Amino acid sequence: MKPRFFSRYEWWYHLAMMPVFFAVGNYYFIGEKYFTSLDIFLPATALVFVLYWFSIITLTMVVRWVINRYPHVDQTRKRLLITLLAVGGLTLLLAVFDVWAYSLVPRFAVTFKWPNIWPIMILGAFFDIFLCAMLGLFYSLEQWRNNQAESEKLERQSLQHQFDALKGQVNPHFLFNSLNTLSALIGDDQAKAEIFVEDLARIYRYILQGSKTDLVPVQAEFEFLQTYARLLNARYGESLQIIQPEPYAGDLFVPPLVLQVLVDNAIKFNTMTKIRPLIIRIEIAFSQRIRVQNNMQSKVRPMLTDQGGLSELKAKYHALSNREVRVEQTEAHFVVTLPMLSAKART
Repeated sequence: MKPRFFSRYEWWYHLAMMPVFFAVGNYYFIGEKYFTSLDIFLPATALVFVLYWFSIITLTMVVRWVINRYPHVDQTRKRLLITLLAVGGLTLLLAVFDVWAYSLVPRFAVTFKWPNIWPIMILGAFFDIFLCAMLGLFYSLEQWRNNQAESEKLERQSLQHQFDALKGQVNPHFLFNSLNTLSALIGDDQAKAEIFVEDLARIYRYILQGSKTDLVPVQAEFEFLQTYARLLNARYGESLQIIQPEPYAGDLFVPPLVLQVLVDNAIKFNTMTKIRPLIIRIEIAFSQRIRVQNNMQSKVRPMLTDQGGLSELKAKYHALSNREVRVEQTEAHFVVTLPMLSAKART
């Protein structure tokens, strides 16, 4: 069974290089006797086998350390330069070690002196360049495969988000609670009941439209929030206070229904009463972010609800841009900061 230290591509590379490296190296040290004398051939092959794999494992560990230290695309030049310097310095030491190892076997007739060392250094330098290029290629291939897998994962999460949004269009709990509120309003105040019906229609119209697009204008999301807040206030009354942002005149965007997700999460996982209302504050922060904050009044045993709202929200933003959703929690407040995006967020 092959060790996991090397990838399949690295194994094929080393299997192809060993015969060439063994023959050239031993011919340089020993000469034609390496090919004509079995007494020389076997121990020399065994020795170069050990030295080869010792050098390869050592060099590979150094190269991988550099790659892990500088993994990003914008660090490619720095990563390559440090790799060449580190591998070059290590090769000098390995060349000295190789000549010393050969000099320990009397039948090889190799002397430990500088004229025997510097040609190995030159040969090792060419080998290092080729090795670094191959490991860089393998790394790029592995990164490409990882990126493909990550893209597929994000695509599945995005599809799941769309599916969840579609399910939310006919959320039976929301519809049932809304109808109960509407039933109570019809008996108490028909004018408010008519406004409630109009708001409910606007909510579902926006949800339907939002399921067909990745981004909506920030002001459109704010207007939806106003409508949604009126429905929630009709149900919860003074127990819920939603402090809404000022109108936004800019041209930035957000994914649809992000504010509904955050408002719903705050309601689901916190208690609220007239004496201790749940206060949700939405405001624009630093011109290009929306800050949603609620006071912490966590339920002792919160309902088993979808706790993946924030994770799906982060996945949605990750699929659309390089900007991150920030989440902060203290004993007093829970804060989520959403970046506002341009029409072409990931360019």
